Amino acid sequence: MSKANSTETRQREEEDEQGSAHGAAGEQLSTAPREERPDTGAGVPAMSVIGWVRWFWRQLTSMRVALILLFLLSLGAIPGSLIPQTSVDDMKVQAFKEQHTTLTPVYEALQLFDVYSSVWFSAIYILLFVSLIGCIVPRTGQFVGQLRSRPPGAPKRLTRLPAYTTWRTEAEPEEVRAAALAMLRGRRFRGHEVGDAVAAEKGYLREAGNLVFHIALIVMLIAFASGQLFKSEGGKLVVEGDGFSNTLTQYDDFKSGSLYDADSLAPFSFVLDEFVGTYEKSGPQRGTPRTFEARVTYAEGADGAERKGVIKVNEPLVVDGTKVYLIAHGYAPVVTVRDGKGKVVSKSAVPLLPIDNNITSSGAIKVMDGYKDKNGKKTQLGFKAFFVPTFAGHGKGQMFSQFPALDFPVLALSAYQGSLGVDSGLAQNVYQLDTSKMKEFKDENGELLKKMLMPGEKLDLPDGAGSITYEGTEEWASFQISQQPGNGWALGGAIAAIAGLAGSLFIQRRRVWVRAVRGADGVTVVEMAGLGRSESAKLPEELGDLSAALVTTAPVAPAAPEKPDTPDGSAATDATNEAGSRPVHPAEAPAEGAEK
Repeated sequence: MSKANSTETRQREEEDEQGSAHGAAGEQLSTAPREERPDTGAGVPAMSVIGWVRWFWRQLTSMRVALILLFLLSLGAIPGSLIPQTSVDDMKVQAFKEQHTTLTPVYEALQLFDVYSSVWFSAIYILLFVSLIGCIVPRTGQFVGQLRSRPPGAPKRLTRLPAYTTWRTEAEPEEVRAAALAMLRGRRFRGHEVGDAVAAEKGYLREAGNLVFHIALIVMLIAFASGQLFKSEGGKLVVEGDGFSNTLTQYDDFKSGSLYDADSLAPFSFVLDEFVGTYEKSGPQRGTPRTFEARVTYAEGADGAERKGVIKVNEPLVVDGTKVYLIAHGYAPVVTVRDGKGKVVSKSAVPLLPIDNNITSSGAIKVMDGYKDKNGKKTQLGFKAFFVPTFAGHGKGQMFSQFPALDFPVLALSAYQGSLGVDSGLAQNVYQLDTSKMKEFKDENGELLKKMLMPGEKLDLPDGAGSITYEGTEEWASFQISQQPGNGWALGGAIAAIAGLAGSLFIQRRRVWVRAVRGADGVTVVEMAGLGRSESAKLPEELGDLSAALVTTAPVAPAAPEKPDTPDGSAATDATNEAGSRPVHPAEAPAEGAEK
């Protein structure tokens, strides 16, 4: 019993020693910073301020915290996608506030209308940035140190590694080691000869991919920040025949980052020659756009040569780093307003805003200057306008368009006179008519004067006050002109992040050792073993391939003849390696058959 107990004790000690060897060897394959675990005991003193700072820094720069911050950043972007943002469309934000009076104070307190510039989003963003840098810098130094160093020498007992094989050969140990080193280098292993063994390592791109992934995240964060700080974005509605010059005064609305300089606007201009829109005329997709493009003539610089271009949806015009997107389309009825003496006081194409997919449109026609009433007094005129490009006809329901193309255009007007309120100094929506200080023109029945007009028809104002004539219809297109630096860097960072992540997931870092020594009987004993950073079924297979390649240079020696029984009656044993295992050919014993 005592002998059995001592045998079990030795086995447990060997298993513990084997586990320690595997753990130490595995740690050498990693460049991850080692966590310092404080000793636990009754006499441990309290940490100082510097100790707490170090503890906080270690936590912040850990991979666990970086992943948590990245997850929080993704969660923070959700309300920015679902809730209207002031930086994108202030009108939608105002409409949302009017419709949700209960939620608005809560959203304002949480800065949900300005998510990407809020304090909490910026804090997550900055902490993630610092965490990534603090994680990358030490790992990069360790990785560079490993690249400059050589693979470590072979462990004393290769049989304890997870992938192992051995055989005997008549080749000289020096020849075997030289052939092994050449074979491993030919398979892109970094190797060298250490003592009686060859040490080789492969798979450095795994850690390189990990570092590239994290550096790419930093590049993307920087690109995102620069895009927000230095961006410019504005909108412009252009009627056919009109143009646009890239100056601040030409924009209908303009927003920019906090560090943007208006002098950096790219000098260019364009004219909308024609808008072309065709639509499906039948079937379940009736009214769906088939052709939707703006044909323009543009010039780069103050006196650049004119060139033709076509702007389509998701196919912007790019001029000197600035992109011009086509975002909307509508109709602009051409109207002529005359006073009581027949004098033309206004003639223009008035853009109206679409309210449905068939481009039923509404808006306002305003005559602010040049009009006098029958008494010669200066006043202003206003008309509420409702337009349909394809009218269904009288007696066929409400006046809504039946098709988005100009098949049967009709313009409905109602007339007012008085003060438009444009002289008050307050901003006013050009598509809405403020009638609080205006009087209605009355028809013969004492009702509001209104009439539906087809091209060429006119509405006469009562008491010789003049008239308004619907001349025809032009088309307009709305453009978004944006300049956002960092988009190319963000795209490059995203591609690099994907490539780095793929490398860190699919490349395995592993080490291989080949030991060749002369046995007691004068025959060379060859041992090969492999160790990977993580468990992988491919490591034994690769070791089997390497051993098969080496066997061609160091072939298996013939089996030794059986020895007669010794005088004490026990059979003599064959030569064995130092681990006590019988040398076998790799084909007879698979590489994963490591001795336990």
